[in-house]
Amino acid sequence: MSEKILVVEDAPRVMRLVTEVLGAMGYQVIAASSGQSAIEMVTLEQPDLVLLDILLGQGLDGYEVCRRIREFSDVPVIMLTAKAQDADVLQGFDVGADDYLTKPFNAKELVARVRAVLRRARRPEEARTTAFVCGDLEIDFARRGVKVCGEAVSLTRTEYDLLRQLALNPNRVMVHEDLLSEVWGSEYRNDIDYLRAYIRYLRAKLEADPSNPRYIVTSHGVGYMLACPGDG
Repeated sequence: MSEKILVVEDAPRVMRLVTEVLGAMGYQVIAASSGQSAIEMVTLEQPDLVLLDILLGQGLDGYEVCRRIREFSDVPVIMLTAKAQDADVLQGFDVGADDYLTKPFNAKELVARVRAVLRRARRPEEARTTAFVCGDLEIDFARRGVKVCGEAVSLTRTEYDLLRQLALNPNRVMVHEDLLSEVWGSEYRNDIDYLRAYIRYLRAKLEADPSNPRYIVTSHGVGYMLACPGDG
């Protein structure tokens, strides 16, 4: 059975483009033009992925739609946005988005993002029975749970996958290309700015002082490392 993708977009031209491109790639595409109908369709249709425009014309905007979806579903969400500013993207991650795609985008970029997010969603969790502890940071691999100083931290699927990859290699510098390939896929291996953005979002949630990180340390020009005292 082909994977089902819900496209939430109120601009007919964009909706038509996305539907034609994804349909040609073999995906089953369903559509919603408002935030409320999108929430209802996630409940009824159980899509494998949601492409969600931020600036919906009436009613709920994309941020609020994503927030409400996250109350009952962990379906992957890619935000479609005409805004590329960090603050707008960060707000999308804060409400639970897994990725973002900036308008205007081409068909190749759309398909690559969709494939990558679906692949990450299908990837089985590595069997780990014990929690990983790094100072005050705790990761429960079995439950995909993260705590800092005993307090639960809400991460998006992509943020968790990035942290997990760093945690599987504590006190070892992971080069940019390897991190991008392992977390996002080989087609992302040169998107270093993309990785830097996610590292910034992850630090904002995990670090007491994101500008002076304790856990996620930069090796300038090389990559990133999860620094854990007494390990490695």
